[in-house]
Amino acid sequence: MKNRLWLICFLGLGIASCKIGKPYSGSEILVPESFRADNVSTGDPSSQLINTADLEISESFDLTWWSRFEDPVLDTLIKRSLVYNRNVMIAAERILQSRYALRIQNAELLPKFGVQASGERGNFLFNQIGQVNELFIAGSGLNWEIDFWGRLRNLSDAARFDLLASEYGLKSVQLSLVAEVSSTYFQWLRAKDELEIAQRNYALRDSVHQIIIARFNQGIIQQTDVDQSLILKAIAEGAVPRFERKKMQLENALSFLIGSNPSSISQGKALVFFVSEVDEMMPAPIDLLKNRPDVLSAEYELMKSQSMVGVARAQRLPTISLTGTAGIITDDFGDWSLRNPLWNVGGQIMGPLFFWGQLKRQVDIAYSQNNQAFFAYENTILNAFREVEDAKIEIKTLHQEIAIMRVRKSAALNAQYLSGERYNQGVTSYLEFLESQRQAFDAELELVALKQSLMSAYAKLYKATGGNW
Repeated sequence: MKNRLWLICFLGLGIASCKIGKPYSGSEILVPESFRADNVSTGDPSSQLINTADLEISESFDLTWWSRFEDPVLDTLIKRSLVYNRNVMIAAERILQSRYALRIQNAELLPKFGVQASGERGNFLFNQIGQVNELFIAGSGLNWEIDFWGRLRNLSDAARFDLLASEYGLKSVQLSLVAEVSSTYFQWLRAKDELEIAQRNYALRDSVHQIIIARFNQGIIQQTDVDQSLILKAIAEGAVPRFERKKMQLENALSFLIGSNPSSISQGKALVFFVSEVDEMMPAPIDLLKNRPDVLSAEYELMKSQSMVGVARAQRLPTISLTGTAGIITDDFGDWSLRNPLWNVGGQIMGPLFFWGQLKRQVDIAYSQNNQAFFAYENTILNAFREVEDAKIEIKTLHQEIAIMRVRKSAALNAQYLSGERYNQGVTSYLEFLESQRQAFDAELELVALKQSLMSAYAKLYKATGGNW
């Protein structure tokens, strides 16, 4: 009998090598050979079918990308955000949680040992009534589920893939944070420039208004000129608190991103001094599948869901467990010798019989969840391609707009000066002078806005490429 029991144990361990469910063998993804924004004149690029199992993850995340702008304030803000931002902390805690979960799941593959002790006194022991006796038992127990069909190993794989997904999730949060802090900083610099332009424009219009009043008092001009001047002055004056509000709110946003209470931000370089021409050595579209952390995280989520299919299929099969107990039994608390050993070994097999299709439906649900994970993975890839294309075309067209706007600004400022001279000489009407002032003000604001949009577009491109340029 003893030999048969050991034979059953070894047979069970051998069968345990059978694992329900196929390992992840990659996904077939249609990938363009180049970015459309780089080939506008040649039409849409051709695509190729790629199996992700053939790709090698590069993990070349550049978390020092912002240093190329040589702004110490931006450098400090991003470094502080990577340490103190609460979303980064949450993502880091999720990694710890996943590590603990993996350790817990791996422990399910091993035998579990427990200890127990009991003591009794009375005249009713072993279902017999007699004299008063004492009975003391101390021992340990064993319980081990033999993983015949790979249910526990699939659960362990799922926990491991969840850990890897959470690690890439942290990298994705970090990349997004770098891009968001950079973009918010550029918006803050824009708001400061807009505020300075508004204050300068208000001072100019206020001085002109005082001259207009003096001329009106001397009877040189009409009341309509005074009214038009006052309107333009009020418009310029109203822009000052608007841009002041915008600047303060962006400071609060930056404070939140770096994990601190609202506070003022020191300015480093002015927006106009930031390099507009940034090296755009771009990865190919296929590289996004190897570099971009949210894509890698989505693929590990897909692997996890495939492992859960194996778990659901194994639930339909019997489970076999080994149990054992070893200890000492005595009727004298002072005598714990091995003369009265207590032991037993046993096995148990349990399996579903009639569950009315519940387990089959659980398998169907697992397959459906696996399909959803695949679609989510594809969606993440499609979004990655779209974000890169959007950022590249945004940068290209913004360069064109900025070149045009610089010409417009120069012409508007020159027209403002000339129309002012013409008005002072009585050659033109005051309405022409007011219109030239308005156009010069708008041109200055729009050029600052375009420069900020360009710098923010670089931040978008950095995030879209997975920090790989």
